Formats: sequence, structure tokens, C-alpha cells
Amino acid sequence: MLEAQAHLRLKQLLKQGGGSSWPHHLTLTRLVARSLRRGDHSLFPVSATVDRPWLLGLLLPVLMANHPVLLVASEALQRRLLQRELMLLAEVGLRRPLWQGINPPHEPGLWMVSPAELVQIWRSGNLGEYQLVCAEAEELEELLRQGQAIRLTPKDWDQLGRAKPELAQTLLVLHERLSRQLLNRPIGRSPSVAIAAEQEAPLRLLLQGVEGLPEPWQHWCKSHSQQWTSWAITEPQLLQWSLERQPLKPLESLNGLLLQRGAILVGSLMPHGKRLQDLGLREPVLVPLHTPERQTAIPLYAPRLQALPNSPLFPEQLLSQCRRLVLGQTGLSVVLVDDNPLRQWLTSALAAEFGRRVDHEQTAPESNGVICCSWSWWLAHHQQLPAPGQLIVGLLPIASLEDPLTAARVNDLRQQGRDWFRELLLPEAIEKLQRGLAPLRVREAGRLAMLDGRLRGRGWGQRVLEALEPFEPLERLLPF
Repeated sequence: MLEAQAHLRLKQLLKQGGGSSWPHHLTLTRLVARSLRRGDHSLFPVSATVDRPWLLGLLLPVLMANHPVLLVASEALQRRLLQRELMLLAEVGLRRPLWQGINPPHEPGLWMVSPAELVQIWRSGNLGEYQLVCAEAEELEELLRQGQAIRLTPKDWDQLGRAKPELAQTLLVLHERLSRQLLNRPIGRSPSVAIAAEQEAPLRLLLQGVEGLPEPWQHWCKSHSQQWTSWAITEPQLLQWSLERQPLKPLESLNGLLLQRGAILVGSLMPHGKRLQDLGLREPVLVPLHTPERQTAIPLYAPRLQALPNSPLFPEQLLSQCRRLVLGQTGLSVVLVDDNPLRQWLTSALAAEFGRRVDHEQTAPESNGVICCSWSWWLAHHQQLPAPGQLIVGLLPIASLEDPLTAARVNDLRQQGRDWFRELLLPEAIEKLQRGLAPLRVREAGRLAMLDGRLRGRGWGQRVLEALEPFEPLERLLPF
């Protein structure tokens, strides 16, 4: 039986010193082997960690199984697997034919693809009977959404005009009309501008029924539904813009992807409410494998009288608190703020105080440096940095309604009469917060500062505090 064989093989490997000390290796291996054998939909939530120590327990039964398996992984994770886990398993005799790219393998084995490649494979009908395994469940929705994204650049408009010369003049008129609407406006905080359905309607009517459209125009015409949203990415300095279109629910737009097919998802996500359906899972095997990565409580500084982010006093209070936190700090300080203008202003103000110690989104800081960055940058680059001495959360990672995609997703829930904040924005923010804190949990001496006044001033702040446990409140700031 696959479960018993995988359990025994992993136990031998762990005794030889392979892998990490993660306590749920054997449990995860048995569960994955069982799901592969039965073809189940399975979801295994794990604690947010720095380096995904559970990958060994996930991959071992995949290599031992006789079932064709398609492993969905981002390019960064693929490099990690090829250089570490798969190499380690190959050294102990666990090998299986490995295929990459969108072309179907010649024989059953392990097929490793990116989310964008998975979309192409599904659309071409070449997925066959492959079961799906994803080790980045917390990012699966966003990765698949980006994999299905359709972008129309100025070059695509020129290409369409050359391919369909009878439409060239009308296309030029429509492009100029959209350009005036998008570029003749004050430069805002974000280059993204929402596009209403009525603004796209003339272009869609023009292309309706036209045969032989070049890509990406064919996919753009097929994506017309309420489950897709569009926006423009403007470049006012160049007087250019691109049209972006993405699905609100990426797995629903890949209709049938998980039907009659096994799927195993592992990641640091919270499977509450509608989330399982949003992931495309129906009656999944759900086994949480959470592990406290830090035995001691995190020192938490969260002032009770901090101003709210929409207050005119907030920037100066944030700067004042950051000065106090950085002063005397001997380790790396990371300041997390998603608001671009505020972050740039804060970086300049801190650099005026602390000089070359302060960097903006740089991966080579000084030992006692200060990095001001966005949440997305931190999540993508924290493995290239030393463990921080302190994390300073200037703003909670709550998506802004100024973002057209977020606004469209919120509007979809509003129309259903659902609580869009507590069902969508808050759970996603807590997940991102926990992933961002993973490097701090590795360092026993690190501290956390939460300077967003909503943590204490809003009722939902208690849910955020519960997600930070265990923590030890710091009523006063003392230098380390």
C-alpha cells in the first residue's frame, strides 16, 4: 500500500538526517499518499514558514506513486525543488521521469509546470488524467489569475490593424477615444484605472463575429462576462496605456479543471466559509497541520493612541514611532507600508535622520539597516535577507478599493449581499500578515511593532491580534 511504503521510506530518510525537524512529515506523507491513491480533493493548511520545510513529505509519495501527477509551482519554487528536494530524494534512489513545459509527457511521470502553463495545458485539452498537486495553496488563486491575465498593449493594436486592414481606421478612432478618457485625467496614486463595460462595448461590438483574430484578441473576446474585470495601466509620461483583463474567480473561469480529477493543496491559508468553494474544492479532505514555529511569545508593540491611516496626523505619528523603534536597534529593521506615496515620503524622512542605513526595497542592507518596502516585495524577497531584528507594520496589508481588481471583487460580493470586508479583505490581510511574520518567528529575539491605528480602533482588530498569538505586549519601548 502506497501509504505504508511512503511512511516507511520517509522514516528511514529522516533517521539518516535528511530533511528538517518539521513534526508533521510522516502525517503529511501518509495523507498525500492516501489522496493520490483515492483521487480525492485534499487541503492541508500548514503554518506560515520561511522555507516550506514540509516539501519533502509532500514530494516523496508523489515520486513513489504510479499515478500521473502534475505539480503546479511558481518559477521560484520550481528552482528550489530542482536544486534541493528533488536532488536529495534522487540521492537516496527516489527518481521519477520529470517533465517541464506545456508539451504533454511521452510517458506518465511527474509533470512540473507554472500556473500560466497550467492554463495553456487546460485550454489545449492536454491535461488528461493527471492529478494536481500544489504546494502554494495560499497563492494559487492569485497565480492562476495572473496566468489567465490578458493584456492588450499598443503593439497588439498595431498587429490587429495589420491583420484586419478593413478595421484599421475604426480601431484608430476607438483607440484615440479611449486614450483621451484615460490620459486626460489628473495623475493619481495608482497607474491603474478601472474600465467600465460601456467603455469597452464599442470595441467588442466591432470585433464580434470577426474570424481569424490574432492573439491575445481571441481570448479577450471570449472573456466577456461578469466574472471578468478590466482596467487600464497608464503611462502618462509616454502617453501610452495597456488594457488588462483578469477573472474575479480564476478557478471558476477554468470550468471543469478539478472535476473528476484528484487535487492536493498544501499551504498557509485559512480555509473558512466560501474559501473552499473559491478554490474549486468540493467536500475536500481537510486536515490542518499547524505548528507553532516559535515557542516564546513575540514582543508586540501596538500603541493604543495611534492615529487612523486616514487621519492627517497619521504620517507624522508613523514617522515619530519609526524613529523611536529604529533608534538603538542593532539588527535589521523592516518597515512595511503598501501606500506608495506614504512609503516614499517615510523612506526619505528616515534617511534624513539615519543616513545610509535606510534603503527602499533593497536586498543588500547594512547589518543595522532599515528597509522600507511594500508587503508584496517583502513576501517575494525576504528569503534573500537576514532574519529581521524587528518588523514595523506601518499599514496592515488590507487591499485598497482604489485597486480596480479589488473593487470589482468587492462589488461582486456586495451584489450577493455578503459581508465583503470580513469574508474577503480581512481574511486575505490576515493570511498575508502571517506569511510576512514568518521570518520573525524564526528569530527568538525579534520584535513586532503594529502602528496601524485600526488595530486598536476597530472591532475587527481583535481578529488580527488573535492571529498574532502567542505575543507579549510591550507597553514601553526599550532599546535592544
